[in-house]
Amino acid sequence: MKVLAIGSIVKQLSPEERQQVMSREVPDTLQLYLDGRIEQFWYRKDKPGVIFLMNVDSVEQAQATVDALPLTSGGFAQYELMSVGPLAPLGLLLQGK
Repeated sequence: MKVLAIGSIVKQLSPEERQQVMSREVPDTLQLYLDGRIEQFWYRKDKPGVIFLMNVDSVEQAQATVDALPLTSGGFAQYELMSVGPLAPLGLLLQGK
């Protein structure tokens, strides 16, 4: 199942907090990518945050995964989760073949 996890920073980090939290956030995120749970990731241009395309078994698994990240567990970030899939109506275009 694919899930979009749209993250937002909800509490600014002090320079000290940023150094401490990001030293764990970056390797944890990289490990999720290497494990295949994060398939793609982007930095948001509209406001501070990230977007992950996740490959998980359920929305609940995606929630537990992002909740365990240091920024989220520290109260600095939150995620909106959205299950996504193929654009099924495109199949209607192939019925004429």
